[in-house]
Amino acid sequence: MHPEPPDPALTPASRVTVVVIGYNDRAHVADAVRSALAQGPAVAEVIAVDDCSTDGSDGLLARLAAGEPRLRVVRRSANSGGCGTPRNTGIDAATAPYMMFLDSDDVLPPGAVDALLTAAAEGRAEVAGGLCVRRELPSGREQPWQPGLYAAPAVLARPARRPRLVHDTLCVNKLYRTGFLRKHGIRFPEGRFLYEDFVFTARVLAANPRVALVPDRVYVWQVRRSAARPSLSLDREHIGNWAARVEACALAYAVLLGAGQKELARAARAKFLDHELRMYARELPLRDAHYRRAWWARTREHLADYDAADWEPDPTAPGRLLGRVVLASAEPRDLPRLRELAARPARLLPPYARTPGGTPVWSPDLPQVSLAPLLTRPVSALPLTVDAGLRARARASLLRLRLHELYGRVAGAGGCVADVEWRAREDDRTRGRTTVPFTPSGADTWAARVPVDLAELGSGTWDLRLTLRFADGARREVTAHALPGRRRAVPSAVHGVLLVQPYATHSGALAVRVAAGPRGVLRVARARLNRLLDCGPGRRR
Repeated sequence: MHPEPPDPALTPASRVTVVVIGYNDRAHVADAVRSALAQGPAVAEVIAVDDCSTDGSDGLLARLAAGEPRLRVVRRSANSGGCGTPRNTGIDAATAPYMMFLDSDDVLPPGAVDALLTAAAEGRAEVAGGLCVRRELPSGREQPWQPGLYAAPAVLARPARRPRLVHDTLCVNKLYRTGFLRKHGIRFPEGRFLYEDFVFTARVLAANPRVALVPDRVYVWQVRRSAARPSLSLDREHIGNWAARVEACALAYAVLLGAGQKELARAARAKFLDHELRMYARELPLRDAHYRRAWWARTREHLADYDAADWEPDPTAPGRLLGRVVLASAEPRDLPRLRELAARPARLLPPYARTPGGTPVWSPDLPQVSLAPLLTRPVSALPLTVDAGLRARARASLLRLRLHELYGRVAGAGGCVADVEWRAREDDRTRGRTTVPFTPSGADTWAARVPVDLAELGSGTWDLRLTLRFADGARREVTAHALPGRRRAVPSAVHGVLLVQPYATHSGALAVRVAAGPRGVLRVARARLNRLLDCGPGRRR
């Protein structure tokens, strides 16, 4: 039996419309457009949809179009307030058989369109997706988005074959057959609707397309956290952002369930617990009391619609446990402990309470949240907590580690040792690799001490990484809960002087900033002085 020949409409010789949307992004939109045009002859047209910019973006685009016949500029007469409406404008204007979306502050890497077209042709797929990388600017550090989905080429006859697809809510790292979108009426929510791609992606999956996946890099998501006007998805300081995200997740679930995609709908609810809930809970201690109360109330309202099956698969998985605590309490509580639980990997801080009958529970005043499954989970999957404190000294700096016993599970595994390393935030370099044993320290903790050569680390931001190895062969990668530390200047035979600042990240993990040499220390002092001046009388904080 011979395989069917590829659909001629799906061959790599086909053409693609790339829809670039932008609003008041004159500094970046030309780079986005050029990256699309540079994809080569596979791109039949680039449609730049200007959402009624006021910064001269439209004029810049018009000048680009004057010298490039493949570029069409569509200027909207009124600003929509979001990303969905201009993308819909692009869908309506597209003339090629396939289309992609590109935001004005991002770029397509070379070969992206060809890789997706080839995957669609070989897989006879209506949708083809590839790897997106998040590029932090100005550092340039890159992190893959949902890399597990794109580890190897795959063709799925229907999305339910891989429920994990619901975790990749991006619309921009995919190629869509234009006729498929139009046949099923798949569009983005209109107007100012944050996280519109959550709903669009759910509508795509609900239509049950054949999906091709490739490991190729097909999109570069450029994250500018220091920008004066943060992107909609990064502007999480206001409760409206959380409310919008919850609304988008709820609508995505309803779309999937309404289409009979029960397995995908269930996966979408699990994704909310494991991703959205954990991400915002890590930041909750940073917010004010008004935000916390509003966040807690909105979250409880959303989780009240979950049924028993949504909690059953693993009731002590970090996201599910966090959600159960929120549901069980009418007011915000235990925020430092919830922040640690929301970390990746999760850390469950003491106290480790039990009922009078001996059942592990969240706390004595919240006994309805049972932790009994922790007694039977593999030790490699437990949310073990290691406290870490760094004492910077002139001769021998010392890292002190304290592992909390979790209902006897560490002792039951025969104790453990820790593989210790420091990883550079900027480029993932590692330093100071060593292995130390944990020894009993009282009834409920294990202790270890690790010498640290700060001169070997040198300038930069360093994250502590630990791998616990148990006597029974199990392993668990963890980050350490940061104990309070102080900035210190210490003499160094190598650098002359080191300025060392241990600190806790947003998720509570230990990291350390090191400035080496007089010049490095001077740069830190100048930066600190500038921040103090910026926050002086009459300055906007």
